[in-house]
Parts: sequence; structure tokens; C-alpha cells
Amino acid sequence: MADRRRLERFLRSRLQDAGEQYEQLRDSTDSQLEEAREAYERAKNARELPADEEGRVKLVCRRYAEQRAAMLDEEYRPACYEAGHPDCEGCAEDVQAGRIETW
Repeated sequence: MADRRRLERFLRSRLQDAGEQYEQLRDSTDSQLEEAREAYERAKNARELPADEEGRVKLVCRRYAEQRAAMLDEEYRPACYEAGHPDCEGCAEDVQAGRIETW
């Protein structure tokens, strides 16, 4: 009888561990899937912006209030982007969201 209880406790413990590992894997997979969806959405939005014949996005620069044609980097930020500058940060967010003013 004692052996049976030990076996039951052991099996219960193993099943609980397996369940916890499954939950961690599922949470990790869900977050990775959400990140991939967000990256896809940013890429789709950036690709839909008007571009010139050289592939540069036609946008209106917030910082200097002028029309520009700028290449986008791997994070879909214009080449003229300056990290930390509020106008540039807002511009990059709008490019990724597909709501930047264009020409």
C-alpha cells in the first residue's frame, strides 16, 4: 500500500511538472506569435506607403516640415531617423502604423 501511494505521488508530481512546462511553452509561443504578428503588420504598413522609383518612401518630415524620400531600415524607420528626437520617434511610429503623411 505504501508503494502504491509513493507511486501515485511520484506520478502526480511528474504530471504537474509536465503541465507547468506545457503552460510555460504555450505562453512563450503565444508571445512569440504576437510579436510576429506585430512585425508583419509593421512591414505591411510600411510596404503600402507610396515610394519613388528607387524604393524610397515619400513622407513629410515632421522635424523639418518638408517632403522627403527616405529609405527605411530593418525596423521600418526612415534613414533620416534620429533616436531620441521626439519628432523622429513619432515619425517612425507613424511609418510603422502606416499613418504617416505622404506625398
